[in-house]
Amino acid sequence: MCKRIVILGAGESGVGAALLAQKRGCEVFVSDKAFIKESFKDELQGHGIAFEQGQHSLDKILCADQVVKSPGIPDRVPVIIALKEKGIPVISEIEFAAQYTDAKFVAISGSNGKTTTTLLIYHILTGAGLDVGLAGNIGQSLARQIALDAPKEWYVLELSSFQLDGMYDFKADIAVLLNITPDHLDRYDYEMQNYIDSKFRIVQNQTKDDYFIYCLDDENILRELEVRDIKAQQLPFSNKVEVSDGAFFQDNKIVFNLKEDAMSVFIEQLAIQGQHNRYNTMAAGIVARLFQIRKPSIRECLLSFKGVEHRLEKVLKVRGMSFINDSKATNVNSSWYALESMGTKVIWIAGGVDKGNDYAEIKELAKEKVKALVCLGTDNKKLLENFKGIVPTIVEVSSMAEAVKSAYYLGDKGDAILLSPACASFDLFENYEERGRMFKECVRNL
Repeated sequence: MCKRIVILGAGESGVGAALLAQKRGCEVFVSDKAFIKESFKDELQGHGIAFEQGQHSLDKILCADQVVKSPGIPDRVPVIIALKEKGIPVISEIEFAAQYTDAKFVAISGSNGKTTTTLLIYHILTGAGLDVGLAGNIGQSLARQIALDAPKEWYVLELSSFQLDGMYDFKADIAVLLNITPDHLDRYDYEMQNYIDSKFRIVQNQTKDDYFIYCLDDENILRELEVRDIKAQQLPFSNKVEVSDGAFFQDNKIVFNLKEDAMSVFIEQLAIQGQHNRYNTMAAGIVARLFQIRKPSIRECLLSFKGVEHRLEKVLKVRGMSFINDSKATNVNSSWYALESMGTKVIWIAGGVDKGNDYAEIKELAKEKVKALVCLGTDNKKLLENFKGIVPTIVEVSSMAEAVKSAYYLGDKGDAILLSPACASFDLFENYEERGRMFKECVRNL
């Protein structure tokens, strides 16, 4: 099966795939158009794996039997077009790694809430003593873990649409689809259906013995279910209606009901609050019930979970103002949930690389809650056009330090200063993590 494998991209997933390919006896070559981080370079050199950086040498790439592509590389770049024209299979690291394990998978996707739900499921399963690993769009790559660690019985995987695009034979034993709202449309020819199709790849290859957990309140998911033949057993969750098998919200509590065996948790007891986290908790709780984990153990884990860095993370209170880091909010829907969860007036820091954003859904909420908007980005034109006349005060800044100081001076005691960009970070920052860390650092320096 394994001959010459070329890895495009030398980040965590690429280096992990290279280590696994080498362990399986493949000839391996790693190519990265950018410069490789020293730690990854040292690892490749230490294992004697050939690589290049700062270029893609087509003569070394187009002789591959199979190519494993970083999810960050779009399909329309010249090297991918050349590979497809030659008929060379291009797959994701998850697809590649899954070929070399008998483990089962809980796979989680959605436009928002993936990381929180993935970590919550992992928290519950490990809390119950199950043999489980964590991979995908979070932590160490699946390929690295399969190459270097003792194999796990189960892996909990956070999967982005970009990872799903490169997956063909992979099967999720339990698939979770949280929501589908406009995101990354720049990668999908600005066609929403293309993005929806990408998300629904999470159920491909599932059988009647598998499970599909999804949000019954999401219109895009419901529309697709009407035209798709889903073979897996369906377990919906809803904030609006009671469901017979799945989870729902009623009388200030979440009810998990599987095979007429119910348990419930009052929402005020949950460690993570907000409507979006209600959905995340429902999905995670259904998964836990499928594993037949004891109800007291599930409840204890739901109450002890600490949440995710850069997702509605409380940083500090300064002069009575609460600073909240929601840098992970890289699309409009995610920022909608952040604003919805605020109980006070908000100074909103937003902006970055627009991914085809439609701000219509958030305007009413912004009018109600936002007293000032701080636009942080190299091109704020779309934000200015959409919120002029809706938000009383709008300012433009070009650095995080400037954004934090402006928000501080615009706020009053009792206000929330919320970094929830609704955009990607790549104009001013390496990624959303760097953006969030810099926000926290600037707040501490006030």
